[in-house]
This record gives sequence, C-alpha cells and structure tokens, in this order.
Amino acid sequence: MASWGDLADYVRAEYDVVHDEDEELRILFTFGDEDEGDDERTQVVIIVREVLDKMHEWVQIASPCGLAKDVNLREVLEEVGRSTVACGLAIMGEHVVVRHSLPLQDLDIHEFTDPLQLLAGTADMLEETFWGGDGY
Repeated sequence: MASWGDLADYVRAEYDVVHDEDEELRILFTFGDEDEGDDERTQVVIIVREVLDKMHEWVQIASPCGLAKDVNLREVLEEVGRSTVACGLAIMGEHVVVRHSLPLQDLDIHEFTDPLQLLAGTADMLEETFWGGDGY
C-alpha cells in the first residue's frame, strides 16, 4: 500500500462498507458460517486515515465494544492483557473501543488484514463477554 486511497479502494472491494466518507470507512465484519447454521455475529469496524506530525500517514482501525459506563473497566483491561496480541483498549467518546494503528508507507496488505481480523474478533468477544450482546 502506498497511500490512503490505495487502502480505501482495497477495503471497498473486499469488505461490506456501511459508511464511506473522505478519510473514514466503516465496515460490517461478519462472523459465523451461514451454511452450517451458525448464528452470525457482526462487528462494526472503523478505518480512519490519521496524519502523524503533519507528514506521516497512518491508518487507525477501531471497533466499539460497549458503553464505558456499563462495564467494570478493570475487568475488561485484565481480559485484554490476558488474551490480546495486536490491539489496545481506549475510551473514545462514551464507548470502549479496541484500537490498532499502522503506518501506511510500505504497508503490506497482510499487515492490515491480519490485525483487522484480530481486532474485530477481540471486539466481538469483549462485547459478548462484558456487555452481553451484539450491538455493534
């Protein structure tokens, strides 16, 4: 990947984009196999272009899990510490989100898709475990 435009074009071609605006894409990541009768779970993932120090392009991947006011943050952070490899937890607005950032320069597509999949799975697991649903 050389630029935000290249990555955005890839995301539009490969994922279910539910929101597309300038430097932000939102996709609906789906889990489960319809053919096997599994219940499908979905996770909204937000992909945003960020510029560090007004010169370095990055992509931030984030996915909401639930409202911060509705959870014991210590328990969630302990679970992330035990079970997460490639993501961090943050509060953005009122929501707890799983977040990961990558530099766009010389980005290999697997350096994006693998963390995206891990992040979506982590957010979905945390949402189900700590908020008890599939709202995002």
